[in-house]
Amino acid sequence: MPTSTAAPTRTTEGGLRRLTHHALFWPVVALVALLVANTVYSPDFLAVSVLNDHLFGAPIDILRNSAPLMLVALGMTLVIATRGIDLSVGAVVAIAGALSLSFIATSPDPGALSTVLIAIGLALGLSLLLGVWNGFLVSVVGIQPIIATLILMTAGRGIAMLITEGQITTVTSAPFKTLGAGFWLGLPAATIIAFGVYALVAAITRRTALGMLVESVGINPSASRLAGVKSRTIVWTVFALSGLFSGLAGLILASNVMAADANNAGLFIELDAILAVVIGGTSLRGGKFSLAGTFVGVLIITTLTLTVTIVGISPLVTPLFKALVVIAVTLLQSPTVREKLAARARARAARPEEVTA
Repeated sequence: MPTSTAAPTRTTEGGLRRLTHHALFWPVVALVALLVANTVYSPDFLAVSVLNDHLFGAPIDILRNSAPLMLVALGMTLVIATRGIDLSVGAVVAIAGALSLSFIATSPDPGALSTVLIAIGLALGLSLLLGVWNGFLVSVVGIQPIIATLILMTAGRGIAMLITEGQITTVTSAPFKTLGAGFWLGLPAATIIAFGVYALVAAITRRTALGMLVESVGINPSASRLAGVKSRTIVWTVFALSGLFSGLAGLILASNVMAADANNAGLFIELDAILAVVIGGTSLRGGKFSLAGTFVGVLIITTLTLTVTIVGISPLVTPLFKALVVIAVTLLQSPTVREKLAARARARAARPEEVTA
């Protein structure tokens, strides 16, 4: 008696459909495509070597360079999930770097660990305060997030310039340099810090009620308030965390070059963070968010930047190259585009049956 293969075929097609419709499918495909393209252009791209008990190679560079953007994008994900946006993260990055390096430069012993710890504490404290200020304007005063954070985005660079007195502050401090250029357990210290924060945020938002509360505020603030959720507190919290994470990113960036440039530190990092969040599948309309998607989005942005350097594309057209890749990924994520592609695939599949009939 012949056996029917219809059921297994339908099961396979259903599994493939669920896979291709997963929010992370196309971002992961884009990341793999970038890695493959780089490997084709440079066969040793994925090679990792050990030198002085430290790991070196392009993959390690990607992880290290992803650290500041990862921290900023984490805070941005939580803010966007509450229907907000934070345009001030770049300014906070510049302020944190300016304050920490200025304090170290004016201290009697710049190389002392205590000096570095105090500088880090001051920078993170001020960054948290700036995030609280943004949250106050949004949740208490009722200013639109894009306007509230635009205020600090504009004024933040001026604050950083006041701290550095309009100069590029440079220092020599081995303990501080470890943050951006040092290694712990063979891995870049910046990577361990950023991914440690990522793991902590993921655990808190997915293992406690915080993630659900953030999503409920983003989906329907009025309904969540009527249900007893303190939406004002949630919004205030995510903006405070965004400021804190941006300050930590600013410390890593300043430590990497051991200089505080108020004009250029963290310039346009807010745009890269928003792109990473959107590529990862988090909607700008708020609600459900994906930290795993943000993780992949950050890796895509960082790999794109490294690809431009390896391939030798002119820095003048780098934004265009990045924009083309981002547009391709976001189009493939669009439900409308995916439905049209699926309809065409079904039409092609049905043609042979029509001819046979």
